[in-house]
Amino acid sequence: MTADTLLERITDYANRPNPYPLYAELRAAGVARQTDGSYLLGTYHDIVALLHDPRISADPRSRSVPRGDRSEEGLHLPFLRLDDPEHHRLRTLAMRPFGPPHSPGRVDAMRGEIARITEELLEALQGRKQIDVVDDFAYPLPVTVICRLLGVPREDEPLFRAWSDVIVDSADVRPGEATERVRAGQQAHAEMGQYLVDLAERRRGQPTGDMLSAFINEPDPAGQRLTGEELAVTAVLLLIAGHETTVNLITNGVLTLLRHPDQLDRLRREPDLLPRAVEELLRYEPPVHMRERFPLADVDVAGTTIPKGTPMVLVLASANRDPKRFRDPDRFDPARPDNEHVGFGSGIHLCYGAPLARVEAQIALRALIPRLGTARLVQDPPPYRRNAMLRGPRHLPIEF
Repeated sequence: MTADTLLERITDYANRPNPYPLYAELRAAGVARQTDGSYLLGTYHDIVALLHDPRISADPRSRSVPRGDRSEEGLHLPFLRLDDPEHHRLRTLAMRPFGPPHSPGRVDAMRGEIARITEELLEALQGRKQIDVVDDFAYPLPVTVICRLLGVPREDEPLFRAWSDVIVDSADVRPGEATERVRAGQQAHAEMGQYLVDLAERRRGQPTGDMLSAFINEPDPAGQRLTGEELAVTAVLLLIAGHETTVNLITNGVLTLLRHPDQLDRLRREPDLLPRAVEELLRYEPPVHMRERFPLADVDVAGTTIPKGTPMVLVLASANRDPKRFRDPDRFDPARPDNEHVGFGSGIHLCYGAPLARVEAQIALRALIPRLGTARLVQDPPPYRRNAMLRGPRHLPIEF
């Protein structure tokens, strides 16, 4: 097979359990132009340079030829898909109730609550001979946490889970036409956004300490606050991103540890290694595998000129296995030194929720590891989610 079919093969569901040989093929190919005209990149140094290059846009409206199935004209885009200065303005406003400098203690203050939620979930599983790590633990933990942070009623979870599934499916990088899938995603996005704005409006003038309340009651006298449309788009982004990637991080973590019982035993003996182990999981089995970008001018990458506006797919998970950056990259090493991975991206679009995801994964795995000594995988590989960009098992059944 030739390099121009790599994106098609990577996004083929049959390769979801193990795309890494294809990533090695991509790195060997350098910059790979695909049959749909896009360019695929998978080497660490090229990807990091592009993520820090102001000539590279995250805004899909920078595409030279709009895709008929994915027109963003007239839509409000989340800051994740915008460029500065608008990206900086919206990200700054979104950060006010979440992190420094305005709310520096928000994530640390959640540690105790995250630990309590974790223990409650695990206590409910006591005595069970078989569990699904996804449905019984890795999904409900970050969903409960993000609901409490935003102020979303946990009992509404079935409602926003259905919206979230449709939105995530529509956001994949699978090549080819996907008109109905994208339209369904836009409809779900609009409905979820209206739901979240309605929740926020109920708290106008009656702050309740959560993030939706903080957004709607922003006191900034200069008018630097989110508009109704911006609040809807930002809240949807935070709700979805606040649990989708963390589900994958925790699930991939359990799967990796059960596949490496020697390292599982090591972490049981050396729990202080856990923060480094989470960083290694972000490198070795990251929750986000790809990002799409668009050059604002013709750019040269490794001797190939990529024309202005041409879609580029940056394969972050391939960069994390690049032997020119990481020694023995296909080995899982929870004590790996010099682990500057791109599991959370890099540059101005570095993952907004990375501090929270790290805390959740560390607390979750710290509680799980002592209980995994007698566990075994029921199915390996497990069934994976359809999305190639946000890669992780849909179910992970284990027996004790």
